[in-house]
Parts: sequence; C-alpha cells; structure tokens
Amino acid sequence: MTAVTQGAAVSARGASRARSLDATRAAFGANRWHRPYRLRLLVSDAVVVAIAVGVATVVRAAAFDGVHPDGVVLAVCLAGAWLGALMVQRSYDPRTFGSGPLELQRVFDASWKLFSVVAVAAFLLRADGVRSYLFVALPLGAVGLLAERYGWRTWLHRHRTQGMTTAVLAIGLRDQAERLIQQMNDRPDSGYRVVGVCVPVGTARAGEEIRGVPVLGDLQTAGVIAGQVGADCVAVSGSDAITADVVRRLGWELEPVGVDLMLTAELADVAGPRITVTPAVGVSLLHVDAPRFAGPKFLLKALMDWTDAALLTILLAPVLGAVAVAVKATSRGPVFFRQDRVGRGGRTFTMLKFRTMVAGAEQRVAAVLEQGGNDGAGVLFKRRDDPRVTAVGRVLRRYSLDELPQLFNVLLGEMSLVGPRPPLPSEVSRYEARMRRRLLVKPGMTGLWQVGGRSDLPWEECVRLDVYYAENWTPFGDVMILARTARVVLSGHGAY
Repeated sequence: MTAVTQGAAVSARGASRARSLDATRAAFGANRWHRPYRLRLLVSDAVVVAIAVGVATVVRAAAFDGVHPDGVVLAVCLAGAWLGALMVQRSYDPRTFGSGPLELQRVFDASWKLFSVVAVAAFLLRADGVRSYLFVALPLGAVGLLAERYGWRTWLHRHRTQGMTTAVLAIGLRDQAERLIQQMNDRPDSGYRVVGVCVPVGTARAGEEIRGVPVLGDLQTAGVIAGQVGADCVAVSGSDAITADVVRRLGWELEPVGVDLMLTAELADVAGPRITVTPAVGVSLLHVDAPRFAGPKFLLKALMDWTDAALLTILLAPVLGAVAVAVKATSRGPVFFRQDRVGRGGRTFTMLKFRTMVAGAEQRVAAVLEQGGNDGAGVLFKRRDDPRVTAVGRVLRRYSLDELPQLFNVLLGEMSLVGPRPPLPSEVSRYEARMRRRLLVKPGMTGLWQVGGRSDLPWEECVRLDVYYAENWTPFGDVMILARTARVVLSGHGAY
C-alpha cells in the first residue's frame, strides 16, 4: 500500500469517526429533558403541598376562632420543610424518573418521616394547633403528591418514544454491548437508549456499528469520548478486559465532566430490595438475598387483601348485582362460572367468575380449535373472536368485570388481590421447574401480567413477569399494580 493510499485510508477513518462523534453528540444533546421535567415536578409538588397545608390552616382557623400570625408562620415553615424533605429523600433524582415504584416510595417516605418529626415535636411542646396538620395536611398532601407524581410518570412513559430517555454510552465486549442495546433500544419504556459504544483496546474498527449504534473508540479513550459527546451516563459491562483498575480510572476521568457511571450487573429479574452492596477491603460485595415466601410481610399482605377485598365488595355490590342480572337475563345458564384453579403450594380451589360464554362452552373447545386455531400464548387457549362468548360476555371481558366474583376467593384466603395468574391444573401439569415458582405465592386477581399487556403478552413474558413478582413483590409495589390495573381495565386494551 502506497503512502498516498495509507493517508487516504487514515483520513477516511478519521472522517468516519468524526461523523460518529457528531451524531452521538447530537443524540446526547437532544435528550436534555431532565431539568425541565424536574422543574415541572417541583412546581407541581409545591402546588399540592400548598393546597394541603392551606386546607389544614383553614381547619385550624375554624377550631381556634380565626387565622393567627403564628398559624401562618407554622404553615409556611411546614410547607417549606415538606419540599425540603422531598429533596433530602432524593425524590428529584433523574435516575428515578419513571423507573417504577422507587420514585413514589421516596415521596411517601419523605412525607411520613417529616410528619413523624412534627408529631414528636408537637407532643414535647404541647402544641395542640398542630393536630390539624397531622390529620388533614398529611393524608391530603401524601395522596395528592402520589397521584400527581403518578400522573407525571404516566405522561413521561407516553413521551418515551419522543426522545425522553436517558442517553447511554456503553462500554464492554461486542456481545455484551449488543445485548445491552437490544434490552434498552428495543424497549422505549426502559427509559434508556444506547447511542454510542466503546470496545476493548485493539478491536475497534472504523465505521463499525453494533445494531445500528456506532463504535466510537476503545477503553483507553472512553473517558475522553464521554466528555467529547456530552454523555449523560456511561454503562460498563464486565469482562476480562474491564478490570477494577480500568473502572476506577474511568470514574476519575468522568468525575470532572459530571458523567454518571453505571455498572451493569447481569442479575436477571432481581429487584432492588433484594440487593445490598457491602464494602470490604479492596472490593465491594454485592449481596443478593434469597426470595422469602413467609414472614411478617406476608401477614401484612393477607391483612391488606382481606380488608381491601371486603371494602371493594361492599362498594361494588350494586355493580355485582347489575352484572348478575344482565348475565342471567341475556343467556341460559348459571350466573357464575366455576372452575378449578391451582393456588399457592399446588392446592386446588374453585375460582369464581361471571359466566361470559354460552352454557356447555367447555365441551366445544375442540370444535373452536378446528375452526380458527389458538390466539393464546404457550399452554393457554384463547380466541379473539371466540364464538362461544355472549354479547354481554364480550363487554364483561373487555373491562374485566367478569373477574369481580374473585373478590370472594380473596375473602376466603384462596387468592390475593395482586399475584400471578391462577393457572388451570392442566397447565400446571406441563410446567417446567421455573414456571412452578409461580405457585410459591397466592394467585391474584391482577398482577404484572395484567398491567403489562394482558392477553397480548407472549407466553414467555407472562411466565417471566409472574416469577419476577413471586420473588420480588413488596406491599408498595402491590399498591402500584392496583393503580395501574384501574387504568388498564378502563382502557380495555389487550382483553378478549
């Protein structure tokens, strides 16, 4: 190769790298949404807090014959302290925006911790006028803040496809980078998007792309590249080339330019509460707690299930009655459909639903299969246009009204409000070992499978979500799933 040819090749590689750097820099620059979004949260939180404290001040004024200057000072101080507690609790951390229950958990923790301090101070100082803030401002503000944050979270998820994601510079071997790109870029709801890759020294090739993402350089230049492209964060995947010294040096290089460093631990489907990092001499130990399926947390879940199911049964009694009349009046057969399902520990119970099919529908399964196949996933049998479903049944299925009688199963302790889908005995007989972990907790009226896509989910995803829930559930997570279920049911999406 002549000197001219070599020079042309080097020039071409340089031009290609420059174009990749420019494209990546533009990708990072287009994702500066954190600050305006944080400002929206702060303003919205301030409005909710002001309303809650204002209502409590009015109640206090009514009890003490008018508004006094000390009451106004107390209200202003409490509102400021509430917003300060939200900041101290890191509820405005961009890493929690739209990332699940963690953001809402921090909002809730900030609220009850602040008012715990206020309650103790009021008791010690014998300040009777604080009671209105404890019994009015706290519940009103906490519910308002959670609802407001949940609304913003829903808005953010709808705008993920419009670029409201965190741009990532991935560092690692090609197969690791490819896996990370697939997991993040193919799922906008992840909240992250890989826009550049750095690979081990000596393996970078000019103009190379991994799943459409440009390779910008190698490990030695990763810190410099992160600064050049204005990266938000760098995700490092472990390999024999990425040692502790490499990660430490990279952290030092990223510190001056304010770039976050993330280490991707390939612990599939392990939630945060089960992970603890313990510093030891020269190393950080990542502890992964084994899943627990008994103890005080499950007693709390049983109490919440029974109390909430009893309350819902009372509130929904008119709906239950109206649906029962509609089912009985529009088709021959019983009001309820009874079917054996497998519960916790493999025990069989009779699950109740409102009947949505014609009488004798189970004897016509083979005929329906011959007519049009199976739209269900895995071992499930479902048809979008199942001829056995009645006109009223289609409405009940669309909005999950047919499942309301399962409240009685919850009251009997056979089911939970939230949990894995209750399987048929025939399904369980074909379960692999991994699938049987779904039976370690009670089945639920709703669950991650319900809010994640309902009948549209592929079988593997249904299994993964159920196993993930069984091993990682939390009481606050249950509350979040119930809130998401209400929205999914009202939309009718994915039900047939």
